[in-house]
Amino acid sequence: MQRRHFLLLSLGAVLAGPGKALESAQPGISLGAAINKAGRQRMLSQRLAKAYAMQVVGVMPDKAGALLDQSRRLFELQLGELKSQVPNAAVQGGLDELDRAWIAYRQALQAPRTAASTRLVLVESEQTLRAAHALTGLYEKQAASSAGRLVNLSGRQRMLSQRMAKCFMFQQSGVAGDSLRQEMDAARRDFVAALSELNAAPENTAEIRTELGLANMQWLFFEQAMNGREPNREIAVRNVATTSERILEVMDNLTGHYEKLVRG
Repeated sequence: MQRRHFLLLSLGAVLAGPGKALESAQPGISLGAAINKAGRQRMLSQRLAKAYAMQVVGVMPDKAGALLDQSRRLFELQLGELKSQVPNAAVQGGLDELDRAWIAYRQALQAPRTAASTRLVLVESEQTLRAAHALTGLYEKQAASSAGRLVNLSGRQRMLSQRMAKCFMFQQSGVAGDSLRQEMDAARRDFVAALSELNAAPENTAEIRTELGLANMQWLFFEQAMNGREPNREIAVRNVATTSERILEVMDNLTGHYEKLVRG
């Protein structure tokens, strides 16, 4: 598959977890897996909006549609898996909140494409992101270890990659405000800071350091795609779409390696 194409075929397996294909929910997931999966829900909240905006813009609409379907299925699958790891009432409350946010978001994604519905998708993507982020923090608190923090931090990089791409796509749609540029810049700063922290983590194994090398390289490609210097709008959107998927794949693999360090 050429570099300019989406990695949709491989990501179906990658985003379901290291070495796993999409499958039915498994009972009793570990605490490390719960942090990883809750963190992946954050990413999916942004990835869904990115794909939606791609369809609004009219660039690679078929591939964007496949990405929407895949991300929606994975979100619902993982929500079911997370319900098998409920250590306390706070986590149960977080799951309930994510459930409510997802119902509203899913409805917005399924509405006919109009300027109003596109703005609603943007709003609901933020609500779902906040709920998923809160839940991830609750699981990390249960782990009470530096390894749990690294899973959360690395997993958040997946979200930030999709958030930057989402902001870029919604800017292209013409229905969002100028604040998206500020949000994209803030996500960029957060990504760079977290990548530096991950590179310096003393818990890193040789395998993790290798994956971090790939992440550093893919970040350069993604940042170049977002710099706005490509004059052709369609090519610019394609470049951001494809590079955001490549760095997502690398960061998801990296998060899986950190998950293995968590006990419980």
